Amino acid sequence: MKHIQLMWGLLPGISLLTGCIKKEPVKSADNLPNVIYIYSDDLGFGDLSCYGATKIETPHIDTLAAQGAQFMNAYASSATSTPSRFCLLTGAYPWRYENTEIAAGNAGMIIDTACVTMADLFKDAGYATGVVGKWHLGLGGPDGPDWNGEITPSPRNIGFDYDFVIPATVDRVPCVYVENDRVVNLDPSDPIFVDYNKKVGDWPTGKENPELLKMKSSHGHDNTIINGIARIGYMTGGKSALWVDEDIADTIVSKAKAFIEKNKANPFFLYLGTQDIHVPRIPHPRFAGKSGLGVRGDVILQLDWTIGQLMHTLDSLGIANNTIFIFTSDNGPVIDDGYEDGALENLNGHTPMGIYRGGKYSAYEAGTRVPFIVRWPDKIKPIKQKALFSQVDVFASMAELLGKNLPEGVAPDSRSVLPVLLGNESKDREYVVQQNLNNTLSIIQGKWKYIEPSNYPNTVPWVEMDLGNSADAQLYDLSVDPAEKQNVAVQNPEVVKRLSDLLETVKRQEK
Repeated sequence: MKHIQLMWGLLPGISLLTGCIKKEPVKSADNLPNVIYIYSDDLGFGDLSCYGATKIETPHIDTLAAQGAQFMNAYASSATSTPSRFCLLTGAYPWRYENTEIAAGNAGMIIDTACVTMADLFKDAGYATGVVGKWHLGLGGPDGPDWNGEITPSPRNIGFDYDFVIPATVDRVPCVYVENDRVVNLDPSDPIFVDYNKKVGDWPTGKENPELLKMKSSHGHDNTIINGIARIGYMTGGKSALWVDEDIADTIVSKAKAFIEKNKANPFFLYLGTQDIHVPRIPHPRFAGKSGLGVRGDVILQLDWTIGQLMHTLDSLGIANNTIFIFTSDNGPVIDDGYEDGALENLNGHTPMGIYRGGKYSAYEAGTRVPFIVRWPDKIKPIKQKALFSQVDVFASMAELLGKNLPEGVAPDSRSVLPVLLGNESKDREYVVQQNLNNTLSIIQGKWKYIEPSNYPNTVPWVEMDLGNSADAQLYDLSVDPAEKQNVAVQNPEVVKRLSDLLETVKRQEK
């Protein structure tokens, strides 16, 4: 496999040599809607009251769902973070390409700068483009970023005018923000050093100094301690730049609001990744202890507050009616994901996975079936959208909305389903392909779900999760068995062959 390099090619104002948009005047974007795409992190289908949760209330997200198209059969492309984000922004299945697995905190940029991204699409249409929050698609060159200088390539090299990002996940070092290609608040006399193979500097680690921890590790999180929490990876330096976990949600909201307010008179595209509800789950004191479900429930309340703050901002600026607001998750839920935070003990009857099997990392339904809500008051009437839908199709659907024809090779796996996205029709996607932690693929068509045979282990050390890996083919009739309890592959060999052949055809399609 090779890195993705996809070019506009035939569009005016585009360089055939680099695939990048030339700095030429853009066409008018009058009357085009603003677009906000929000990726929550590790949120389950059963985590929201609008999706059936009874032990927790998410009133702002519920309002969003009640005012738009609430999808009941929508899927992320992958059961982990980095691949899903890659797929959304490129319109390409990540399993076709190298280095699209879960990215380390010091990984180099995963999306090739020659790739035409969804941000490029909006920028070429005259939009202001920004990314705020969790990134997790790598920064810098092949050897990783220069944390003490200009970080390039960055999101600003793939279509974003502005970036304020958490480089990877909040449980990975470095625990700093990057804004417009530089670490925020870095003191040059205290440079940052990061290593994922060996300890750097003399900062304490969870393994060596467990007495310093305010949250203990259950697996793997025993490297450098930041803010009383041991992380994955080692770092030293940059003390003035370190984030405070309790304040991350407030910081992200503040930066997102500022971007919206700055661009209120022009169409804008904002891609926002929340840290909630990924581990370590450290709610602001406003939310600590408020859910009755422990810290995992508390950060769900914090996530709901985040959405409410953005909705209020749009209302106060008078631009809510012409803003497409998309809220979803990058993959399914996980309860214990490496910290002893009481999430399992404090579920109190809450079911993050809903009725579904599996979760984050898994080939089963709870790994990729996620909440997906689209609100656009000017155009979308409230609807429970039951069509089979995949996040891979957001790219091409936005292109149709903007009146763009995507040349061959751009967003190769994305198909426009704009009428479905806007709730005007409920036509199923022909098929949906899913990917688990080990790149075992599944395909859904109609009522059937096929999981290809896999020789990978069915569990991983850090989480009690059935990954869906099996040496035998698996087939489930989701119309009668949505919880995937009964493998009916042996009873339906013709369906297994048809879906296996279809999956192989998809695999062979040109990048």
